[in-house]
Amino acid sequence: MSPRPFLRVSPVGLRGVVGPGLTAAHVLDFAAAFATLLEKPGPVVLGRDPRASGVMIREGVVASLLACGRDAIDLGIVPTPVIQHAISRLDAAGGISIGASHNTAEWNALKFLGPGGSYLSSAEADELLDIYHLRKFAFAPWDRVGQLRLVSDGIDRYLDTLAEVYDFAALSRFRVVVDCCNGTSALLLRRINERFGTTFVLINEKLEGVRFAHDPATTRDTVGLQLAPLVRPLNADAGFLFDVDSDRVALADETGEAVSEELVLALLADYLLPRGPGKIVVTNLSTTALVDWVAEQHGGRVVRARVGRQAAIDALAGYRPEQIALAGEGTGAVMLPRFRFIYDGIAAMLAVLSMIHERGQTLSQILGSYPRYTILKGVVPLKTQRIPALLMRLRDRYAEREGGAADTSDGLRVAWEDRWFHVRVSQTEPIVRVICEQRGEAPEELFAALMDEVRRLA
Repeated sequence: MSPRPFLRVSPVGLRGVVGPGLTAAHVLDFAAAFATLLEKPGPVVLGRDPRASGVMIREGVVASLLACGRDAIDLGIVPTPVIQHAISRLDAAGGISIGASHNTAEWNALKFLGPGGSYLSSAEADELLDIYHLRKFAFAPWDRVGQLRLVSDGIDRYLDTLAEVYDFAALSRFRVVVDCCNGTSALLLRRINERFGTTFVLINEKLEGVRFAHDPATTRDTVGLQLAPLVRPLNADAGFLFDVDSDRVALADETGEAVSEELVLALLADYLLPRGPGKIVVTNLSTTALVDWVAEQHGGRVVRARVGRQAAIDALAGYRPEQIALAGEGTGAVMLPRFRFIYDGIAAMLAVLSMIHERGQTLSQILGSYPRYTILKGVVPLKTQRIPALLMRLRDRYAEREGGAADTSDGLRVAWEDRWFHVRVSQTEPIVRVICEQRGEAPEELFAALMDEVRRLA
């Protein structure tokens, strides 16, 4: 079966199935729009993941950057966090990451990064889209086109920064199994083993551009199928699974139990809230309520924003950096303030291991100290334009009739004291997401009713 001709052009960026959806023309125009958007002087840093289409897209990105008079610094195959660190270190104007993260191999994407290495704000993303649609590109004359420079030390410079924060000598006592899903985490973790003597046992570490060993989703189900069964046979203290871009991470405890991806943010909130002045956790409307419980234990609070990285950046901008403990999503993507709020799965993994080391407990013991929240997630293909009617129908039933508190800033979220649900259209795929959580047992009846309603109208 041939891939769907899908393309998504949105404030999140450019993402699609390469060939029938995402074409070279899209890449050229979007990269030219980004070069036009940037106001700060200086080069643009870029890198890519190992997908087969990455070379083609990289050539288009470079061509447009140079045509607009921007120098380009190419780091090669590296994860987005390495690009973000390099932007700051090199005082660059911005950056472009080429890679589709958790999507399968036929997909690719452009992710745009601002001068500080962070994702664009909503206002910046909207301006980028305006330039793209109006095709008002700032091409340079022939004698002012940019220059391309290849740089090979991006990973080591990134690890230098991690070594300033994490005690690799202490963490080297852990035996850790890591599923790299044929992505960029393998490059980083092999180098960490070489430089710091750590014992990361890597599986699916060969870089692959056409067929990944499995779906690169950082979910409990994927961990349970691919990683968790290896933890006990390999006598590991924990297991971690990355998406292709290494910005998301999922985990298994030392008993071989797959852990919900929702718990990564909650774990790190428990670790970081008592360690610094920041008492605010920024997350989105779809993330587990366990984060609220954890924040309350440490005198903190949770600020919830719309789903999407632009929304998180917008929310962070409303506070001083020292007020923020961390930010993240229930997908295993977490931003640590020490690293300028970069979604970084490697840094998150090292923080979890540091937590285990400092507390002298196993991962299962730490997780076992939390109250139980059970979350159910479903998706429904989006085939109609009846989403507004669907959301109004759900709001009428669950908020108006059953007394739930409604939030309509991103689809519909309805919350009660012990449970909540969120129904929204994905920004990156043609699907409707349904998420439902309850303290204690799973909200099976509510989830089933929601899925039926969404299938009927979506």
